[in-house]
Amino acid sequence: MSISKSARIIATPSAYARENYLFVQETGSLQSIEPHMSKRENLASFLFFVVVKGSGSLIYKKQTYPIHTGDCIFIDCLEEYAHISSKEDPWELSWVHFHGKDANVFYKNYIEQGNPFLFHPSDLSLFLDSLSFLYITQKEQTPYTELLCHKYITDLITHCFVENGQPKSGVNQSIYEKIRQVCEYIDTHFQEEITLDSLSQHFFISKYHLAREFKRITGSTPGSYLLGKRISNGKNLLRFTNASIEEISQSCGISDPGYFTKVFKKAENMTPKQYRKKW
Repeated sequence: MSISKSARIIATPSAYARENYLFVQETGSLQSIEPHMSKRENLASFLFFVVVKGSGSLIYKKQTYPIHTGDCIFIDCLEEYAHISSKEDPWELSWVHFHGKDANVFYKNYIEQGNPFLFHPSDLSLFLDSLSFLYITQKEQTPYTELLCHKYITDLITHCFVENGQPKSGVNQSIYEKIRQVCEYIDTHFQEEITLDSLSQHFFISKYHLAREFKRITGSTPGSYLLGKRISNGKNLLRFTNASIEEISQSCGISDPGYFTKVFKKAENMTPKQYRKKW
């Protein structure tokens, strides 16, 4: 007797997709009829699934987590994991296994920012729509299937970042507001000398706490964020003024034109003069 009803599509990506896209390995939906465990480890894949209805549990990193209707799970399948539907309230799942170019980078960044692998989103429809689009696109198969699936997987990952990047309450809201103020301050004062110490003193926050929370929330260090603003300003001046490199460097808050050229080239893979000629 069957213990579940499922509709799944197993995909084999082209060599081009393997090298250039995020690609589907398997996608589908499942309705459990009675409890059964699905268990894997050392699988080169990332699994995202939604509990559409019902409840069960997830075993991940040697911990057991109860999961319920509306929960989303986003895990690295190289880790040992298992999930099992409850007997009293068998679940219905919608899922995708995926991998591909930069999948590891996306997931590492997601986790390093302190985002959870198990969460209950405020708008589940965004995640269900992306999963539905993936399944339909795989089923219909057109010359654009792999490109479209890359888009829908990217959408799914983006929803995870955005959903979990929002402050939820209390302390979280306080630190998010603080980091927002720091970003605004840098945006306004990037031409001035700004250090982690000066930001710490200005905003009455430990520089270690500031550095950690800034990186967690923005994905960048305060120094990198500042440098990005300075380079962006430099690019604008290179394109739309006749100012010299020395003048532009000063306008960007970098007193040494040689250093400005060095960091500009590292960021853009060309010198400021080359950028001006190309653009």
